[in-house]
Amino acid sequence: MLFSNLEKKIAYRYLRAKKRGFGSVISWVSLIGITLGVATLIVVMSVMGGFHDTLLSRIIGMNGHVVVYHQNGAISDYDFLMDKMRQNKVVEKYVVSMVPIAEGQIMASANGNNSGAMVRGIRMPDLISKKTSGTRIYGKSLDKVNDGELVIGSTLSRNLRVSAGDKVSLISANGGTATPFGTMPRIMAYPVVSSFFMGMYEYDSGYIFMPLSTAQKYLNIENSVTHIDLFLTDAEESEKVVKALTALLPEGFIVRDWRDLNRGFVGALQVESSVMFLILMLIVIVAAFNIISSLVMLVKDKNKDIAVLRTFGVSRKSMMKIFILSGTSIGVIGATFGTLLGVVIALYIEPIRKFFQFVTGHDLFPAELYSLSELPSKVVPSTVVGIAIIAIALAFLATLYPAWKAANTDPVEVLRNE
Repeated sequence: MLFSNLEKKIAYRYLRAKKRGFGSVISWVSLIGITLGVATLIVVMSVMGGFHDTLLSRIIGMNGHVVVYHQNGAISDYDFLMDKMRQNKVVEKYVVSMVPIAEGQIMASANGNNSGAMVRGIRMPDLISKKTSGTRIYGKSLDKVNDGELVIGSTLSRNLRVSAGDKVSLISANGGTATPFGTMPRIMAYPVVSSFFMGMYEYDSGYIFMPLSTAQKYLNIENSVTHIDLFLTDAEESEKVVKALTALLPEGFIVRDWRDLNRGFVGALQVESSVMFLILMLIVIVAAFNIISSLVMLVKDKNKDIAVLRTFGVSRKSMMKIFILSGTSIGVIGATFGTLLGVVIALYIEPIRKFFQFVTGHDLFPAELYSLSELPSKVVPSTVVGIAIIAIALAFLATLYPAWKAANTDPVEVLRNE
């Protein structure tokens, strides 16, 4: 047995001492500090994990794990090119689907309102298969969208004040008509038949989908596409596909995976997550230092008791174990309550946000700033357990000096001075 019954009883008695001195107050502060520190760490790491997974899944879901471009712009004979790529063994093993895309930047105009946007031409069956979880479609279903019809983001629809049946003029500088006074922009009006809500502000406010054939005509790249998206069984295998396609495709083709395309974004999330972890861990470290203070005061307060116990035959090892158990118990209790509190808050973070938003009357999570309309959270059991273990380990380390001081108390010297 790690601790004897006597050691447990004495440690428990010291923890719930009736004498409420300054040391007892510090013990409570330590307990509350560890609880809040662990809970805050769990909530923050869960939200950061939710941000990372949600944003990446939606970005990758719309853009593909691997993208093939051509340095000259449009890719002609893309069907032949896709057949050629499918014959590669690595592509055959990891690639689930290939989606040709015709894309260009435009200005959308309706009802006197203008907004910059990205028009993306895609075959409707491909768009249906790419639709990420949580995406909502308002109006005509995607499988019924015909040539010359638009599906636009819900936020963009509100900005332009259009609904199903209204027409939106698309203005593009590419493919315009040459005149003696310069190139006139290409302007064409299309009816809006549906709108979509992804929950990601960048797409909801700036993307317009149309059938591939319509986009090819509008962008003046008939029988060509701007790039080809490849979707894999496992996103982590994208580097193997990039190497295989780089060796396979002729000179002039550029192959990029989702890491290259979103390197800045992914890196920023990882750095932010690490920095937040280190900053919030300071709360737990401060609480651990409070444990040192409370135990040092407890040792000083219980000097006479320690001396009496030593004269009755309690060994130095047992005295160390008593104070280690007292301090570590604070860490265990704090980590337990903090874990429970943090997991509950992390699981219900969105309803909690909505409640405080209702109470304060302010938008606490503007989509324009955070790219998402809902606060995401992903509770990872290994992260939760890791945070709790770190908190308990810090509490244990904080007990070593006070426990050593108690074990080395000279009973003769203490009793002589009484």
